[in-house]
Amino acid sequence: MDNTHPLWRSAAMRDALARRNAGAIVRLARRAADVTLAELGEQVGYTAASLSRMERGKQPMRDVLLLQKLAACLDIPPHLLGLAPRQQRAAFERTDDTRVGRHTLFGEEGDDAVRRRKLLAGLAGATTSTVLGPPAAAHAPAQPSLSGLEDLLLHRQHVHPIPDPTPSAVTAAVSASRGDFSACRYHTLARALPARIALAQALGAHGHPEQAATAVAELYTTATRLCIKLGEDGLAAVTADRALTAALSGADALTVAEAHRMVSSAWRRQGHHSRATDVAVTAARQLTADRTCDVTERLSVQGNLYATAAYTAAKQGDRHTAHALIAEAEATAGQLGHDALLRGTVFGPSQVLLHQVSISHLLGDAGQAIAHARRIDPAALPTTERQGRYWIDVARAFGQWGKPDRCYRALLAAEQAAPQEVRRGSVRTMAADLMRHDRTLPGVRAFAHRVGALA
Repeated sequence: MDNTHPLWRSAAMRDALARRNAGAIVRLARRAADVTLAELGEQVGYTAASLSRMERGKQPMRDVLLLQKLAACLDIPPHLLGLAPRQQRAAFERTDDTRVGRHTLFGEEGDDAVRRRKLLAGLAGATTSTVLGPPAAAHAPAQPSLSGLEDLLLHRQHVHPIPDPTPSAVTAAVSASRGDFSACRYHTLARALPARIALAQALGAHGHPEQAATAVAELYTTATRLCIKLGEDGLAAVTADRALTAALSGADALTVAEAHRMVSSAWRRQGHHSRATDVAVTAARQLTADRTCDVTERLSVQGNLYATAAYTAAKQGDRHTAHALIAEAEATAGQLGHDALLRGTVFGPSQVLLHQVSISHLLGDAGQAIAHARRIDPAALPTTERQGRYWIDVARAFGQWGKPDRCYRALLAAEQAAPQEVRRGSVRTMAADLMRHDRTLPGVRAFAHRVGALA
């Protein structure tokens, strides 16, 4: 808050300043910024209870480092808290104003426009310099090329695997592909997938048909997820079919079920929502009676199937079915009790919340979407891809809610977490829409260029 803010002219603030009551000054500034004690505590490393005692004068507020953090977080002129000018500079140098966190995104409804512009300018600058490198390298990378995958699918060229494929080499190829996707290394994954799939296919001819079937299915599953990320719906339909065909030729029940989830996603992308929902729900129910697989893995795959079906129902506008299916996913997550990264996919309580954010947005409930998002700690999400998805879903909700500044800040956070994730078509659409607010969102034009919205 700058020195023109009404807070500084209020009787309560004048009284607190006259008494040099740091706790009262902080309390008034915090309330003016619409920041809760819990949110402020996350920023400065203190509990809400401790801060409350300090604000009420029950506990002295003498820690210089704490005062520096409070001044920076709440835009309090440091000298009002008894800090010297040198300490004022140090406070701002040590405080990471460019970090997009839950406080800066969810807790500033009452902040003035000047502060929001200042924060956005810092975020945009930090994203360009710390994530994308110097200006010469700041141009948006081209869309990952799937030409090698197309050639493999259409048999237009032969991808030569190593002469003697081994089970360990194929296992490593599957693991590397999962890792590339989870880390949003989409360029690397697109280049490597054709040879990895060919390697897994060759393993079947070397006396390992079951492992080959499982590996080929899992690699085509990863390929489907990549195609969906890149908006290549036609290719996604082909790779999903290949995944299911390979799985049915000898893979285990969980691999078959995950392949069905990819088929469901492909049907959804083609606009066949009822069929997509049915495929996912049927696959989930078929796993219930399976006693051949690990219980934790079975629950994880089942939960993802129900969550996928719920998202599809919401996409169709079927509110009742969407809520019923996400409740099934939530119950399944409750049986797991924690998030788990199994077979390259994640499921657990936070993943249900992620889907609830998406579902609420699809059903037009932006406020409910943000309420769900508040319950998620993005830093605790187990993969870069999940973190990127979280921020993009939050951006969609804020955009739907008519809050362009928060939408933009969420997109910048997504870029910081997963630069390649923001090359998606949905992000380009949001960035182009935000261009209408160019004068009030510093750096939005550069961001739109980086994600390809202006290309």
